Amino acid sequence: MKSLIDKAAVLIEALPYMRRFMGKTVVIKYGGSAMSDDKLSVSFGADVVLLKYIGLRPVIVHGGGPQIGRTLDRLGKQSTFVDGLRVTDDETMDVVEMVLGGKVNREIVALVQAGGGQAIGLTGSDGGMIEVTQRLVADRDLGRVGQVVSVDPEPIRAVAEAGFVPVIAPIGVDREGVTHNVNADEAAGAVACSLNAEKLILLTDVEGVKDEKGGLITQIAAAEARRLIVEGTIRDGMIPKVECCMSVLEGGVPTAHIVDGRIQHAILLEIFTDGGAGTLLTC
Repeated sequence: MKSLIDKAAVLIEALPYMRRFMGKTVVIKYGGSAMSDDKLSVSFGADVVLLKYIGLRPVIVHGGGPQIGRTLDRLGKQSTFVDGLRVTDDETMDVVEMVLGGKVNREIVALVQAGGGQAIGLTGSDGGMIEVTQRLVADRDLGRVGQVVSVDPEPIRAVAEAGFVPVIAPIGVDREGVTHNVNADEAAGAVACSLNAEKLILLTDVEGVKDEKGGLITQIAAAEARRLIVEGTIRDGMIPKVECCMSVLEGGVPTAHIVDGRIQHAILLEIFTDGGAGTLLTC
């Protein structure tokens, strides 16, 4: 009986969050361990369906870097990175489109549908949805790597309003119609801003933002996060994720989350419990 009462207590804890976020759009960047672990993948699909059925509007933007890397390795093509961005020539871009827009996108659609929901796969190049320009790093030409200029939210809204979960591959297109590889965090942030989303959730392979002693920071304001970057407390790969979150806050999204995707049901824990499963960033 106690275990049943505990389950009821969890539902009661979640109730005010369900009420608050009903009808709101939540953009989830899906990648990392949450994508590569079969058990986590299955629970992710079920979690997204639960969000949908209790009245939220989940939108998934996914990565797929490791899958692209493995395919390139099989083809005997070496990957080169500059500041974490894959140098993308025409041949590499063909692989990116095949893997992200094809295999990975279809697998995520299947996860949602296996969880009892309905999903439709999109790429950012569909209808020119994600418009980009070529990204340069320290004036180095990275090939077909895109920087997001704008997102047309109408195709995403049409899919969501029809009752489906949109699953978006981060492939952009420039004004000449040339496709580009886009960083998934950046794409997710731009999609969240275009949809006036309530939340952006970045699934990661770490607990969240840490303080100077290595402890998890469960909630932090953007101004404090900037200070920790300057001081060097936030460093390395966490910097671009925090900067992505701060960018969407500036773009009008009320909250952004960096969530430990290695935890089963991390999304539900972060949205519907007091403790959460990562770091909440606010204005």
